[in-house]
Formats: sequence, structure tokens, C-alpha cells
Amino acid sequence: MRYLSTRGHADRKQFCEILLEGLAPDGGLYLPESYPQVAGATLARWRQVWQAQGYAALAFEIFSLYIDDIPTQDLRALCQKTYTQAVFGTPEIVPLKAIKTHAAQGTQVFLEALSNGPTLAFKDMAMQLLGNLFEYELARRHAQLNILGATSGDTGSAAEYAMRGKKGIRVFMTSPSGRMSPFQQAQMFSLLDENIHNIALQGVFDDCQDIVKAVSNDLTFKSQYKIGTVNSINWARLLAQVVYYFAGYFQATSNDQQQVSFSVPSGNFGNVCAGHVARMMGLPIAQLIVATNENDVLDEFFRTGVYRVRTTADTHETSSPSMDISKASNFERFVFDLLGRDAARTKFLFQDQLGTSGVFDLSQDPLFAQARQRYGFLSGKSTHANRLQTIQEVFASNHIMIDTHTADGLKVAVPLAQPGVPMLVLETALPIKFAATLVEALGREPERPPKFQGIEALPKRVQELPTTVQAVKDYIAAHCA
Repeated sequence: MRYLSTRGHADRKQFCEILLEGLAPDGGLYLPESYPQVAGATLARWRQVWQAQGYAALAFEIFSLYIDDIPTQDLRALCQKTYTQAVFGTPEIVPLKAIKTHAAQGTQVFLEALSNGPTLAFKDMAMQLLGNLFEYELARRHAQLNILGATSGDTGSAAEYAMRGKKGIRVFMTSPSGRMSPFQQAQMFSLLDENIHNIALQGVFDDCQDIVKAVSNDLTFKSQYKIGTVNSINWARLLAQVVYYFAGYFQATSNDQQQVSFSVPSGNFGNVCAGHVARMMGLPIAQLIVATNENDVLDEFFRTGVYRVRTTADTHETSSPSMDISKASNFERFVFDLLGRDAARTKFLFQDQLGTSGVFDLSQDPLFAQARQRYGFLSGKSTHANRLQTIQEVFASNHIMIDTHTADGLKVAVPLAQPGVPMLVLETALPIKFAATLVEALGREPERPPKFQGIEALPKRVQELPTTVQAVKDYIAAHCA
């Protein structure tokens, strides 16, 4: 398997090369030259693998189609090391929970629990694997890696918990100052490991992400300081997330002729882009529903064909803060496929048009219709009032607390559900991470796992820096001397 850039760079690289590289040299994102096709017999065999051997074995089957530069026995061992009940709390790793809703009659609605990992958020599903892959590959190369990332809340803690203490790895994680929940801040800033560096920047997540991309695009600096990424611009992150779409499908269906739909709370488009990859491989997905909060850039595109990023001033601070994003990095991967893998046009849209005007318009392009017709994408928006109402209704009907992002996914999903097609809403975090809104909705605190009791009171270490590329570069250089 070889990987290409969405912006047309001539190189074709193997998995372990792009694992450590992040962005392509031309600023594009890596994708496989083609998506492996899962024929009926393979899907049937994978169902048996899932039932008999579990999540780690299913992950190995999927990764084997994309990774041919790690020996089979090593790849299998990495999967077994990552996806264990000890790490994720349940033998299923991503169990389904049926819930009562007002969906169309005959439609089953499930929450797919992706939040049982060390930091209580879906990012653990990929980040735990990434930590083990990095450590493995760096040991093979006798090399080091300095990870530069950006987080709106959950990526940072998941990356830091996965990388803390790993040999040859430092983490430099940027976040928007004061824009995460107190629990999210405490998870990150209370880690005092020497290889973990938290950097708070004034502004919003998009400012942090822009700086990460700018540093990664400085090829001299990137090479000198061995800069890698853990954001979902790294293909390995996305590949890891593909697995739970298959695992959810096998749990919600009894045969391989059935279809399912997924509703995905969306900010940076990585989570739902993994669903797009699964669908392109042949998983029988009827609908991929993009659920946004008040920062509705993606919903606007799928409704109108216009992709219009917001300014820092126009990016709302909401009660589902991990989705307070208006520049969705992974969206470029989908548009590349939508445009028939036209790299020159993709580069023009994302580098030239967005770089100058902050907008591109595909509304009159016949290809835009395929976003829904061929690729199954639908979308919707949720507000704070919707969030509160959904949390209240789910608790009243099911005695289950859901977090604010999952509430967005559920609110958008229910009106779009199709009769007879199971609807899987990805549960992206546990409610304790956003306790203030749960108290507002239900008048009570969510359950807190014992290991996180009193986390907000722990000593914290975070460095406030100016929101400039140079300030972040200087900080990295000083701590890599």
C-alpha cells in the first residue's frame, strides 16, 4: 500500500513514513492510492472474527490492508497490546447501548460507546494505538520524535496520556486559553511528566491548528526538530477510527445485507471521515450524518455547497467546546474524493481560495450532489437549548446521562433516521467532562470515575505563549536543546 497527497506531491510513501511525517511536503493530507474493497466474503469473515476473537483481532484485519511495512506478528501484537479490557474497561471495547427516542417507527437507535478509555473520550480509540506505533517505529529507527498538536479539548489529553513516558517522544500540545472545560484543562495540565509540554494560546482552536500546520510546513524546521503530529491530519489516527465503524455495524446487524447509519458529532471532520473511509471500503452505511453545534461550517456546506470558514471573532464558544472549530482539516480528504481525486483542483480550493477569501463554492458543481447521493452525507445543527433538551429527554426515558457532544449527535440524528435502518450515534465523551452543562440540564453532577476525584485541584503546569508561529518554534527549540 502506498500513500499520496491530496495536493498532488509526486512522492508515494509507505505507512511508517507518513506515520512519523504528518502533513505531506506540499501541505496536503495523505490518503491511500485506493481504498481496499471488502467483498461480501471478507465482510462475513470479519463478522466471525469480531464475534470469536474481538476488537483487537478485527483491528488487525483492517490494518493489514493498509500497513505492509510492519511484520505481521508485530502488527498483531500492537493491536493486542492496545485494545484490551484493562485499557478500555469492557471486553467489547465499543459496546452499543439501545435507547428510546422519538425516531421513526421501526428504527433502532444506539449509542456506540467510544469513551471508555483512559481520558473518557473517543480520541483514546486512536491515540492509544498511535502511542504504541510511535514507540515501536522509533525504536526500529533508533530515532526521536517531537509531537506538535492542537486540541479543542479531548485530543490533547488523549495524546498526552498515550505518550507520557514513551521513549524517544516529546509532546508539545497547544490549546486555546480558557476555552476548554475545567475537567479537560485539569486532565492535561496536571500531567507533570518531563516529556509533556502544554502551551496555551490566546484565540480559538483554529488559531492553534493554523500554527501546527505552519510549523509542519516549514520543512527545514520540521526536519531539524523531528516534528510529527497526532491530530487527525495524521492518517494513522483516521485509520484507527475506521475500526469502530465495522465493530458497531457487526453489533447492530445480524447479516451482511443490512444497512446502518451513523450520526457523528463533528468539528475537525476526522471522526466522520473515518466513516467515509469505511463506507468507501464497502461497509453497508446508508447515511453518514454530520452533526455540528453553533459553529456550523460543515452543516452549511452539506446544505448549500458553500464552505465558508469563520474568523476567530465569529467562532462561538459553546457548551460542546470540542466542536468549536471552523476550519475542518480532514474535510480536504473528503473533498479530494468528491472531486474525483483531482489534486490540482483540491490544492486550488484549500490553498489558494481559502487562503485568500476564506470560502469556496461548489453549489453549482454537479459533483456536489454526489455528497449525498453517492457518499451518503447529511447534516444538521444543534444549539445549547437543543443540547439541554436532548440530555433531559434521554435521562427521563433511559436513565442515561449523555455528554453535550453526544447530545448534538442525537438531536440531529433522530429526524433523519430511516425506518428499519439502525441509527448509531457515536458517544464521543463521558458527561463528567462537561459537568456544568449536565448540572444545568439535570440539576445533578454526572458520575466521576474514582481516579479523577479532585483532579481540578491538582498542581498544574502550562505555558502561556503569544499566538505566533515563532513563539511556538522558539519554545520547541529551547526544550529540544
